[in-house]
Amino acid sequence: MSTEGLFTLGQVVSTQGAADLMLSTNITVFQLTDRHITGDWGELSLEDAAANEDALRLGHGGRILSVYEIGDNQSIVWVITEADRSVTTIMLPSEY
Repeated sequence: MSTEGLFTLGQVVSTQGAADLMLSTNITVFQLTDRHITGDWGELSLEDAAANEDALRLGHGGRILSVYEIGDNQSIVWVITEADRSVTTIMLPSEY
């Protein structure tokens, strides 16, 4: 990964649905995770963005969520880093 981030991602994994969506839209895991670790949370509510900021301020105090619209039909993909920063999962909301 080339971007220096605000936190560590841990192991990066993807669900099959998210992998298929990324393939069909020519979006890479690196594009999504680079946005995520630099604090570009995408289409988050103000409340969820504040929760991300709290998680960063507290260190391992909470998980970090980003929501991105990708592709021509603006499909939603989630990027979630667990509170202990051991795993980041890229998934569709329907796969939660």
